[in-house]
Amino acid sequence: MLHFSSAGQSVSRHNYPATPHSGMMQEKTRWKDTVENLSVLQWVLSFLFLGVSCSFLLVYAMFTPLWPLSALYLVWLVMDRQTPEKGGRRTHFVRNWKVWDHVRDYFPVKLVKTAELDPNKNYIFGCHPHGIISAGAFCCFATESCGFTEAFPGLLVWLATLAGLFKIPLYRDYAMSAGLLPVSKPSLCHILSKSGKGNAVVIVIGGAAESLASCPGVNTVFVKHRKGFARVALEYGADLVPVYSFGETELFRQVIFSEGSIVRRLQDLFKKFMGFAPCLFVGERLAFLPSRTPVTTVVGSPISVPKRVSPTEEEVDHYHRLYTEALCKLFHQHKVSCGLSESHELRII
Repeated sequence: MLHFSSAGQSVSRHNYPATPHSGMMQEKTRWKDTVENLSVLQWVLSFLFLGVSCSFLLVYAMFTPLWPLSALYLVWLVMDRQTPEKGGRRTHFVRNWKVWDHVRDYFPVKLVKTAELDPNKNYIFGCHPHGIISAGAFCCFATESCGFTEAFPGLLVWLATLAGLFKIPLYRDYAMSAGLLPVSKPSLCHILSKSGKGNAVVIVIGGAAESLASCPGVNTVFVKHRKGFARVALEYGADLVPVYSFGETELFRQVIFSEGSIVRRLQDLFKKFMGFAPCLFVGERLAFLPSRTPVTTVVGSPISVPKRVSPTEEEVDHYHRLYTEALCKLFHQHKVSCGLSESHELRII
């Protein structure tokens, strides 16, 4: 029987004799497994379909007796359109929902702290790899299930994601309540310059391109030509922190189409105009349930970054290089303890 600690890490495995007590334990475990499966299923389905469902619901309500509510919401939506880029509306209530504990335990997801972070500074966390659904980033930074606040007292963490999501009615409010923000310049500017100190913005740097390369057994990150985050860090004097989620690419099996193929060109075209890529993937069970593979999100040491109102290209390149080297070091220091072999390499594109 597998037991879990409060952080979701597996700590022991025993074979109990067939006794009434063990029967009760087995029944409890089956119930726990069912709850975890349902929790993860609703999360994955929300990731895939909630935005479309919210849009359909609002349009459908316009043709029912509830149309005044839809009309009022649309008016309020226009008035409230700038809120996502001004810090959003995070709530401790949503971030502490019990369902996130079950999502964490399903894999399980674990947050590992390797260095202290000064709450009198601001930070940009670069999180890798994207995977299909970024389970590590979501559990560790969009919920309190992995204990971020306890691990890093005095810091508020914000997970930056696709800006287009915050134009979807209803869905935007749900996303903001968990501390999600659009990964846009005005949004980052607000958190890093107008919200005081003690803020950490998490950016999944590889984005949609990295999701298309997600494959079990392969560790590939897209960062070589992505330097915008380093420029923003210099403009606002935010320290850079590399983060790696070991196990993220093991959760789903994806059909990866070769460069130049018709499907791949369509995926790239969709990504260009919509900002995200439609991945063809399958889970371990019921198509949508991911593999129960441990995901360990390791937060590295901060890289001190000076404030430069107009950073030069040389400065951007310098801190981008320091960040890339720190990411490689973090990967190789922790890969064995996080389930990879010594021979595993990190491929940087």
